[in-house]
Amino acid sequence: MEILVCVKRVPDTAENEISVNSSGSDIERGDLVYSVNEWDNYAVEEAIQIRDKVGGSVTVVSVGDAESEEVLRREMAMGADKGILLSDDAFTGSDGKGLATILKSEIIKGKYDLVFTGAQADDGAGQIGGMLAAMLDWPYASLVNRIELLDDKKIKIGREIAGGNQEINEIDLPCVLSIQTGINEPRYVGIRGIRKVASVEIPVHGASELGVNSASVGKASAKISKVDYFVPALGKGAELLEGSIEEKVEKLIELLKSKGGIK
Repeated sequence: MEILVCVKRVPDTAENEISVNSSGSDIERGDLVYSVNEWDNYAVEEAIQIRDKVGGSVTVVSVGDAESEEVLRREMAMGADKGILLSDDAFTGSDGKGLATILKSEIIKGKYDLVFTGAQADDGAGQIGGMLAAMLDWPYASLVNRIELLDDKKIKIGREIAGGNQEINEIDLPCVLSIQTGINEPRYVGIRGIRKVASVEIPVHGASELGVNSASVGKASAKISKVDYFVPALGKGAELLEGSIEEKVEKLIELLKSKGGIK
């Protein structure tokens, strides 16, 4: 089973206090700590587990600059077999369609049975998986939290839908799946694993290697652009509780009682 997992380097929300810059054009990025997108981490773990059951290999791929190598090496230390970096000045400023175009060009160079993306990426848009599937003309499922291999041509997947319910589908291979958190428990990556892959060569593919027309990607071709970042104003009736956890709990109980929520 040949599996490709799309991963992205993003600010680590557990390690950073995210704030908007003074011009409102972006978040403050100067001192941010970065890591792999959380959903992508679950996708890589699922790919590794499938490979370990049936054989094959897991390749991780990322569109980004040289610093994205850090994320690829982290996922290789986790257990992925290979990493590929898609990097070119022409890719800068690509919207979702542009990113999917770049990834599609890499995918058709290989022979993959499964392509995974995280259910949420690219500022929460969650659009790359669906776009990729449409461009490749492959079956697609989103919010996947269960995968069962039936044979070498078909799999059964579970999707998380409204109300905590499950939807079960059978899908032909090859296909694209967007993986939901909770499908597994991603394994711990130790220093030994990181050292093991530290010197492994990661190929870098640009527009020419991929056969991508520079006019079809990048900022100039983007149909969607970010025009403003802002922190929403505090709405009427909203109240922020301050103090320790215990103090907040006491205040919340008092508020609920005063509003008739509890007696």
